[in-house]
Amino acid sequence: MRHATSDRLDAIEPLLDQVRGIDGIVEKTRGHFYRGSRGCLHFHEDGDDLYADVRIDTDDFERVRVTTQAEQRRLVRRLRAAS
Repeated sequence: MRHATSDRLDAIEPLLDQVRGIDGIVEKTRGHFYRGSRGCLHFHEDGDDLYADVRIDTDDFERVRVTTQAEQRRLVRRLRAAS
């Protein structure tokens, strides 16, 4: 599994735009988001699947699949609820 390439990030630009609109979350480099000084979200790809490493209420990242639009909506809901 590797970090998401620029092409894969292009494919999820609508998701990235939604995350950019969440209060308290800042994109330091494309596809790498922070709350304060701590990373809270970045993306990986594995074959045709895309995953988000997200840190919401813990010190550890949780890997969640975000290949489908439904999975992406779930991620955005979780991030908004934690804001």
